[in-house]
Amino acid sequence: MELGLLYSGGKDSTLAALLLEEFYDVTLLTAHFGISDDWKHARETADAAGFEFERLECDRAVAEDAVDRIREDGFPRNGIQLVHQHALERLAAREFDAIADGTRRDDRVPTVSRAQAQSLEDRHGVDYIAPLSGFGRSAVDRLVESRLDVIVGPSEEIDRADYEAELRTLLAEEDGPGAIAECFPDHDQTYVTKVR
Repeated sequence: MELGLLYSGGKDSTLAALLLEEFYDVTLLTAHFGISDDWKHARETADAAGFEFERLECDRAVAEDAVDRIREDGFPRNGIQLVHQHALERLAAREFDAIADGTRRDDRVPTVSRAQAQSLEDRHGVDYIAPLSGFGRSAVDRLVESRLDVIVGPSEEIDRADYEAELRTLLAEEDGPGAIAECFPDHDQTYVTKVR
């Protein structure tokens, strides 16, 4: 069976791919809005991990709406959630038997409710799978330590291909670099360099 996994090149989505590969032919897809070329970082990680990789072309207007929401809210949660829902819709519309993401049990954003998952499945005739939904961060970190080499650091310093990277770029283009610090709290990101 064919499965498309939303992929950032970070530890969660890479671990999700490793958990699913025994049961599915996994293709890693990075949502891309045409704002930056950050998707290349995910392709490098996908290649290193031995997975097929594709870009998932998404509607730039959704990224623009997300940045508007981030600006209005003063924080990224709702904007990132909007982008994740759009990316899942785009992924579900593709020719996969199942779709997945790397969301964990304790993620604040993005999240997928049972109702949203059921709606995706019913409308698109696919299975939605969240293989990390039963895992908290500490459990994921222990699994990652045994299988992945990971670079960890502040968001603005780590190469990655998550939604935040393009949203930050768009926000800086529109409002200047200082707007990023006003809307995005300091936090660490991960980038997988090797699968052992």
